[in-house]
Amino acid sequence: MSDLLTVSGLSVFYGASAQAVEEVSFSVPRGSVVALLGANGAGKTSIMKAVSGLIPARGEVTFDGAPLGALPARERVKRGVVYVPEGREIVGQMTVRENLTLGGYHLPKRERKTRAEMVLDLFPEIANKADRHAWRLSGGEQQMLAIGRGLMAGPRLLLLDEPSLGLAPMLVRRVFDRLGAIRRESDLAIVLVEQNLAMTMRICDELHFLRGGQIVGHRSAEELRDPAARAEAVDAYLGAAAA
Repeated sequence: MSDLLTVSGLSVFYGASAQAVEEVSFSVPRGSVVALLGANGAGKTSIMKAVSGLIPARGEVTFDGAPLGALPARERVKRGVVYVPEGREIVGQMTVRENLTLGGYHLPKRERKTRAEMVLDLFPEIANKADRHAWRLSGGEQQMLAIGRGLMAGPRLLLLDEPSLGLAPMLVRRVFDRLGAIRRESDLAIVLVEQNLAMTMRICDELHFLRGGQIVGHRSAEELRDPAARAEAVDAYLGAAAA
């Protein structure tokens, strides 16, 4: 399986001296799910924003064999790199359907309509609320809308930042069930930023552990299916609180 995304020596600075990410390197094979795990402040979101072109960074980011470094965020979206930020950032005063249309703004009208139907089929919880203002949705429904809006752009790589943030356990399971369905039904690659290891393990192939802006460990999901290996990784990279 060839790599769709390659990140080499990525560093991110805020201001003149505050370094958020230091020399991070990883790859994402086509159709795979790669997770970035770590505590708050580990640099996970900064990596996602750098890959999507929202913040400047040093190092090399290559997508489907072509460098992305000189491209603005909107051009990366057109190439298939789509970022779904933490906190959802949907437009509450717009309807569900209007939010989806916004996500596919650069697509021809017919394709946009087809993708909207696909998203609503995937997320039946919001399908019967398509003409309701987004602020009226529950937290879990808003997260589904945020993911659906990302899917509207026709991504080849979905950068998904903390989809479980602020959700009750039952809603987290529902969101991850839908991600599992996306995984099974398409060749979409996903970079997933999460703190919920148990849910992450349900859909991912590879896990990179971050601390202080650096990757400090790597495991395959297959390795971590063994409870002893999982406990060792949690203790070594995430701390006992993550267990």
